[in-house]
Amino acid sequence: MDKLRAMETFVRIVDSGSLTAAADSLSMSLPSVVRTLAALEAELDVRLLNRTTRRLSLTDEGRDYLERCRRVLAEIDEAEAALSARRVQPKGRLRLTAPVMFGRLHVAPLVTEFMLRHPALQIELLLLDRVIDLVEEGIDAGVRIGQLPDSSLVAVRVGETRRVVCASPAYLKRCGTPKHPKDLESHRVVNFTGLGAGNLWSFGGDRPVQQAITPALVTNQIEAGIDACLRGVGPAQLLGYQAQALLAAGKLKRVLQAYEPPAVPIHVVYPQARLLSANVRAFVDWAVPRLRAGRFGE
Repeated sequence: MDKLRAMETFVRIVDSGSLTAAADSLSMSLPSVVRTLAALEAELDVRLLNRTTRRLSLTDEGRDYLERCRRVLAEIDEAEAALSARRVQPKGRLRLTAPVMFGRLHVAPLVTEFMLRHPALQIELLLLDRVIDLVEEGIDAGVRIGQLPDSSLVAVRVGETRRVVCASPAYLKRCGTPKHPKDLESHRVVNFTGLGAGNLWSFGGDRPVQQAITPALVTNQIEAGIDACLRGVGPAQLLGYQAQALLAAGKLKRVLQAYEPPAVPIHVVYPQARLLSANVRAFVDWAVPRLRAGRFGE
């Protein structure tokens, strides 16, 4: 017995409401439909339908099996559609989003390469340091940094990054190097709106703590804050990828490394959908392995 064909026949009988209507919609003879249903029930050793001359009704076992059949057939449809989508050349519009600096450094170059491979595609890339509702704002896919709340988004992890405290060598020479988070009480710092919990910085280590800080500068713009930190205004708590190049060049120094909190994940996210569009599937397939190959200041 072709089990999948039998499952499809059973579902079609229920949806059509009769054996005859199911036979017509499946282009099968009525005796073939009857034999297929009987063979399925014999294989399962349960009665799925109560049949009279006038009507069909599901048994309790049939009702449960119907839902399982629907899920199995839907998964097969989705798998076949996914393969078809990968053969379709992406075209039309694709809307993407990412945090500003991460997007500029790591997402925009991938988007440019992707567009060159798919010239029929028009991409809108929104770089924002606020979390937006992808479904509400019509975004097809994006990058999120940090723990994800429960949602209907599909999330594919591509890496992680850390919160690091950095300061310029000149500042540390002038004001001293903090050895413990509590030492920050004697420093004025550069702080960012939206990155942490107000005037508190979180630290890990043996005993996770939140340390109160006194800002010299508060800004919602990462690059403005980094520039102030470089110029010696004070220490800043950054995400690792934001400081990575400056640390490598010796323009900033990493302090309080033993007290850094656990790394935060980086995900590619997109709205849950039974069938992904060819555009989204192609971009996710392109971006995920390339982002996973990157380093983000772990």
